[in-house]
Amino acid sequence: MRFDDVLAETGEKLAEFLENFGSLISLGWKTFRRSFTRPLELHETFRQIQLLGVDSLAIGMMTSFFTGAVFALQFATGLDRFGGKEYVSVVTGIAILRELGPVLCCVVVGSRVGSGIAAELGSMAVTEQIDAIRALGSDPIKKLVVPRMWAMLFALPSLAMLADVVGILGGAVIGVTFVGQSPRSYLSDTIDGVALGDLLTGLAKTYVFAIGIVLIACHNGMRTFGGTEGVGNATTKTVVSGLIFIFLADFFLTRILLVFG
Repeated sequence: MRFDDVLAETGEKLAEFLENFGSLISLGWKTFRRSFTRPLELHETFRQIQLLGVDSLAIGMMTSFFTGAVFALQFATGLDRFGGKEYVSVVTGIAILRELGPVLCCVVVGSRVGSGIAAELGSMAVTEQIDAIRALGSDPIKKLVVPRMWAMLFALPSLAMLADVVGILGGAVIGVTFVGQSPRSYLSDTIDGVALGDLLTGLAKTYVFAIGIVLIACHNGMRTFGGTEGVGNATTKTVVSGLIFIFLADFFLTRILLVFG
């Protein structure tokens, strides 16, 4: 491949990325503006809370429980070399509240939710249902994006809080069975060792994750073309883009929160 062909392909990819990024920002701004206009679509919002939040409860909690258990087990083994096994509860609690609980919960739930939204809206796009909404005088963003955004802003932080509790309980199982602590001692040490700021730091990230997950999924879904193959491509693109967004946002948010926290 010649050098000018490489430059041309690179330019096309960059232009496509910038166009998609601009379109995503525009969708976010329109969603924000439509969020405070009537009608409020409360029935659809509650339906989306059920679909996006309640139906994700099992997989989110299972992930959190075993994450907490594995993390506590690894730290118990590592700290035992230095005679510090009694600090397993504190280290696990801080890690769960600040990172593991909210981030891994958002990764698992976000992948499930994002793929579902992209597939649903993509199917509507290729069957011209979104065009039909416009033809009837309604706003697709108001009808389709806003309820999902409000639902995720409520559901994801709630799931993250439950994930924190379940993750700490998973670590407690290891602390009791492997380290030899009593359940009361383990939980008491955890409560004494963590601070409110640890909880708030993790929860603050989930709101940013929720906004990004919904915007990426709705953006890819509503721009789908090419029939069933296009729906599959949009779903795959949503999952990959969503994961990249979560990890990048987590890094920068952690850096910011450590500076100002």
